[in-house]
Amino acid sequence: MDVTESDLPGVGKKHEVDIGGGQQLVIVTHNTGTRELYLKASDDADSEKLVELSDRMARMVGTILEGAYFQPVQSDHVETMLAEGTLLEWFAVDPDSPLVGETVASADVGQRTGVTVVAIQRDGEVIPGPMPERTIEAGDTLVVVGNRESCDDFERLLTGDE
Repeated sequence: MDVTESDLPGVGKKHEVDIGGGQQLVIVTHNTGTRELYLKASDDADSEKLVELSDRMARMVGTILEGAYFQPVQSDHVETMLAEGTLLEWFAVDPDSPLVGETVASADVGQRTGVTVVAIQRDGEVIPGPMPERTIEAGDTLVVVGNRESCDDFERLLTGDE
């Protein structure tokens, strides 16, 4: 996928995303935070404005598009970039994980890997900021924050490949 970024002096930034079939999605991000989305059907066509979004609405739509609210495909691992070098990742806990039966405290993932467990998803519920005595169960999804290396270390710990 090709993405072209250009400055729009006094306005903000423009990103052009090649979405296939000769089409481009054009996103203009104003300095105010407002985003305008345009569809350019071909190289020689004019762009057609699709929608204008406030900063807050654009962030909500972006979160939905990246899969933070719903993952349409069963996946054991999902990641979101929070800031340069910092990831928010979701990891499924398989029944054979060495962390099954451990508490958040006894698993000591922070010291062992450098990530922080910020939530546990269990049976359709979210447990934000799980207490140290919370037990990790098979079928849980652990939501962690860390850098790429720490998240990779956590994945190895979770799967027993450390």
